[in-house]
Amino acid sequence: MAISNTMRSALVAAALGAATATLLAAVVIPPWTQTASAQNAAPAGAVSIDNFTFTPQSLKVKAGTTVTWNNKDDIPHGIASSDNAFKKSKALDTDDSFSYTFTTPGTYQYFCYIHPHMVGTIVVEAATGSNATQ
Repeated sequence: MAISNTMRSALVAAALGAATATLLAAVVIPPWTQTASAQNAAPAGAVSIDNFTFTPQSLKVKAGTTVTWNNKDDIPHGIASSDNAFKKSKALDTDDSFSYTFTTPGTYQYFCYIHPHMVGTIVVEAATGSNATQ
């Protein structure tokens, strides 16, 4: 079966288009943009408060990790442990933060003492390897 000149031209154009798109993607979207977006990711122990929600609502960390709650809402919020495992924060205005270092494995439930319907959980796992606390 012979391929017509029109079909041959179409196949060559498709192959060149695919090769050109790959090359352009490598040049136009440089690799350093992937590194920058990874650096802008939230730290492992970060909880954002926004739109009356803790994000993430459940966070898993290793013992020894400092968790920081950042208030991105335009109204105050306060962090309190459901079982008084840690001292409650002051009222956090917009862009204020509160931090606590979790040293003991376990599940810690917390809430906003200004808006008690806002709840979250920190699950602390035993530290292992070079991150283990002595």
